[in-house]
Amino acid sequence: MSPANHPLLLLSLILSLSFSSSFPFDTAYHIDCGSSTTTTDKFNTTWLSDRFFTAGSNGLVSEPLKFESFHEKTLRYFPISSGKKNCYIFPELPSGRYYLRTFTVYDNYDGKSHSPSFQLSVEGTLVFSWRSPWEEDISRFGAYSDLIFFTSDGDADVCFYSIATDPPVIGSLELIQIDPASYDPVLTGNDSSILVNYGRLTCGSNQWGPGFSNDTDVFNRAWQSDAKFRSSNTVGIKSVTAVRNVINTGTSPNYFPAKLYESAVTLTGKGNIEYELPVDAKQDYLVWLHFAEIDVSVNVKGKRVFDVIINDENVTRIDIFKEVGGFAAYSYHHVAKNLSDTKLIVKLVAVVGAPLICGLENYAIVPADIMTVPEQAAAMQALKESLRVPERMGWNGDPCAPTTWDAWEGVTCHVNKDESALVIFQIDLGSQGLKGYISDKIDRLTNLVSLNLSSNSLGGTLPAGLGQNSLKKLDLSDNQISGSIPDSLSSSNLQLVLLNGNKLEGQVPEELYSVGVHGGAIDLSGNKGLCGVPSLPDCPLFWKNGGLSNGGKIAVGISCGVVFLLVLVIVYICIRRRRNDYDFGLPQELMSLAAKRNKYQRQKSLMALEMESQHAKGFIPSYT
Repeated sequence: MSPANHPLLLLSLILSLSFSSSFPFDTAYHIDCGSSTTTTDKFNTTWLSDRFFTAGSNGLVSEPLKFESFHEKTLRYFPISSGKKNCYIFPELPSGRYYLRTFTVYDNYDGKSHSPSFQLSVEGTLVFSWRSPWEEDISRFGAYSDLIFFTSDGDADVCFYSIATDPPVIGSLELIQIDPASYDPVLTGNDSSILVNYGRLTCGSNQWGPGFSNDTDVFNRAWQSDAKFRSSNTVGIKSVTAVRNVINTGTSPNYFPAKLYESAVTLTGKGNIEYELPVDAKQDYLVWLHFAEIDVSVNVKGKRVFDVIINDENVTRIDIFKEVGGFAAYSYHHVAKNLSDTKLIVKLVAVVGAPLICGLENYAIVPADIMTVPEQAAAMQALKESLRVPERMGWNGDPCAPTTWDAWEGVTCHVNKDESALVIFQIDLGSQGLKGYISDKIDRLTNLVSLNLSSNSLGGTLPAGLGQNSLKKLDLSDNQISGSIPDSLSSSNLQLVLLNGNKLEGQVPEELYSVGVHGGAIDLSGNKGLCGVPSLPDCPLFWKNGGLSNGGKIAVGISCGVVFLLVLVIVYICIRRRRNDYDFGLPQELMSLAAKRNKYQRQKSLMALEMESQHAKGFIPSYT
């Protein structure tokens, strides 16, 4: 689809959201792209300052006075220095169905008088394509485009892809949660397709809805006048207006507003009502028709009967009064498959009386593109952060989707075996100025065959899970990676291992070194701490990978045990010896001699004391 060539997408005002009390969903974002402030427009819609973008710069239209709403005056653009792929990522979304509307404007904001060529995707599926030069009115005043999609992964990626070197632009984004059962998801595929609006018409009235009038639509849909889409084969058209309220409106799951059924077109005489809607060939379309019998003269069934013919296929016969009675809303939908023309023709052919219609919607059923396996997408996001991948490489959104575009720069993807998702096959980021480290989540890339991160400034250690069975080529040369080589790299599937020029240490696993023996190539030079294989020094006894080997640990354990036992024996002997110092007994003869000697010494001491006492009194005794 090319909105730049789509008259249905030319709108001049933004639509606001006003939820009815019965509408059970409240997730809604109105993003004013390029604005640094939050504002409220005249329809009481709050436009949030710019957020959720991955890169880009702020811009301002060249003639802001032409635009009535503030959010139409500012824009965000993505220069090529931001990478070829940039995104808005809406976070923490409940699973379900969402309505997305974009406002895209150029208005020579950059003074180059060259409207850009770019594409836009939602959840990895291309939905809009803008090709330079745009139509003059759209380039100056902008265009609105909308679609309905399903998400279940917790966020929504709206991504922009630069064609050549053109910078994509965006004026505003609106994301609104809607009823998950809306627009017959079983028929249209729910999460397997995206419904892109190719026409939403109100019959018998001018354009209306949030942003154009006080009439609201809880899905935020705008309804455009059907006048310029009527075929030249339609003659005698007249408008009909309801004279009383129409019932069965505003109900789940589609919440079609009452305003839609309060006007209609019919014919003054005989003939058919015919519409020509622009479409893209080879695409399926969901056509939704709205009716209400609001002509008081038709008060019984069988009085107004007509056939609905879509691209020459008679799809149904309608008798509104028979279906729901008077002044009650009634809808019918049909899928037109694999169109071969760029026009979708809808005819209401009279059977009895004149046909009547209140509104018409037409949606392209765009098959959802396959995306990267969620676990691998999360691993790549972790790598983006740990490797500090520069902004210029455009690592944003899904790593591999859409399949019509190249994957992230330096990344190659393949379809998995059952063709249900994409997987990471190769990463080549040599000489990109990376200064981070390798995330341990790299082990989730279970289909990775080749990894080249050579000639950067990566630090840290090699993750323990590096070396998946799929990995055949590993080049981490000329970095600053330290630590030991993990045993996981001993995979027999490796054919090329380049770890030279790092700061690795410890014993090299013999299985890894055998890569060279079996015809592969291995280079471990320039790592002063590595040891244990030919051309490298021998490792110290019991030493492996920068520490003790298992044998070394066992030997140290045994040695410690022996020392501990020796200590116990010594302590035991000391304790026993100390106890014997008190209990040691002399022979009987020695005891008697010692006792006599001690008695003599005591007597001698008493005599000496007595002599000293007498001497002190001036008396010197004489001894016989």
